[in-house]
Amino acid sequence: PPPPSTRHLFGDPAEVRALRGSLLAWYGRCKRDLPWRALAAAEPDADRRAYAVWVSEIMLQQTQVATVIDYYNRWMQKWPTLQALAQASLEVSVAGAGCAPCARGPSSNAAPCLLEQEVNELWAGLGYYSRGKRLQEAARKVVSELGGRMPRTAEDLQKLLPGVGRYTAGAIASISYGQATGVVDGNVIRVLCRLRCIGADSSSPAVIDRLWDMANALVDRSRPGDFNQALMELGATVCTPKAPLCGECPVKEHCRARHRKLFGKPAPVPDVEDCGVGGCPLCPPAAEPWDSSLGVTNFPRKAAKKQPRVERTATCVLERRGCHGTPEYLIVQRPSSGLLAGLWEFPSLPLAQGLQEEKQREVLADHLRACTGWPVVARALQLIGEVVHIFSHIHQTYVVYSLPLDGDVALDPALAPSRWVTEEEFHASAVSTAMKKV
Repeated sequence: PPPPSTRHLFGDPAEVRALRGSLLAWYGRCKRDLPWRALAAAEPDADRRAYAVWVSEIMLQQTQVATVIDYYNRWMQKWPTLQALAQASLEVSVAGAGCAPCARGPSSNAAPCLLEQEVNELWAGLGYYSRGKRLQEAARKVVSELGGRMPRTAEDLQKLLPGVGRYTAGAIASISYGQATGVVDGNVIRVLCRLRCIGADSSSPAVIDRLWDMANALVDRSRPGDFNQALMELGATVCTPKAPLCGECPVKEHCRARHRKLFGKPAPVPDVEDCGVGGCPLCPPAAEPWDSSLGVTNFPRKAAKKQPRVERTATCVLERRGCHGTPEYLIVQRPSSGLLAGLWEFPSLPLAQGLQEEKQREVLADHLRACTGWPVVARALQLIGEVVHIFSHIHQTYVVYSLPLDGDVALDPALAPSRWVTEEEFHASAVSTAMKKV
């Protein structure tokens, strides 16, 4: 007999053909109208087509489709081709560009301000900011080292382009070039685990490898791009995490989890329920049996989610009056690597656990003196309140202080990049959602 785990795989060619046909027919009727799909379908040039798909796939990592659409449209309007993105300047020093400090002229002792990082500015609010930077780095590499021609296979895309992993490479190659290669993302994992009753930890490398094997075996050879998008669309709109619309599923006849829900056991051939007896690496652990109340949502299963770490940060909104009496606020630039790399923020300082409020003021005042060169006094800091922001792995609380300043306060160009902005300029800058909350 075959190894137990093969009983989960798609071994019947007739079933594979039927599943492909049903899924593609459903996709033709029900697919969402998304801008990157329209571009990929209408663009005759393979490099432009691949670029359009690439941008969408990078933006869609860890981000909902509804959120991405506006960002995608703005991005493609600003940088419609690889060449346009490669030439976009990451950061340009300018003087006299209309900002308040520069407008005062040389006598103000203000350092020339920095034009926003164009990529970060457009990306602000999407999160995972390093994605945009890597996208630009890869575009520059295509132009400078590959003659402006995108790699034509999933293997070369992954090997040659920074920030392009196995999934993104498969998506670009199948949708843009028609390469018959599968894709595995969160939606595909959920669909495959339910179709084949895969109950082992779906985040484990061994299970992910099996799912890639299945995706590569299942992908339609004549329409791989449509098939992969159909599989992802099914997971996004029908085979959803908590309330799947099983009655509307085009492949419900092939779904072993649904069969088990309806009849209390899996399809008689192959006997997946008995796989666990043979130590099948794709079956649920014996300690986590089928829960009939959950139905198909028994699958997929993941290891217990790691709790986000709890952090506190003191942040200070320094305010002065601009040359026309308009309030201006000091923002500084974060380091070029790490969390929120290269974005702008109000001067901020991570706090040690358990600090009393008085001590918080003191350490924040010390930080402000160091980063501005001004004689900031702790008692001048006004506590405004706290703001909570949840990053994927950090539960962050910002303790917000205010410090109004009198007179024309100059910035020391030798210190960290910083500048004064109006409220309007602040919201147009590359600042994080957390700072907008602050």
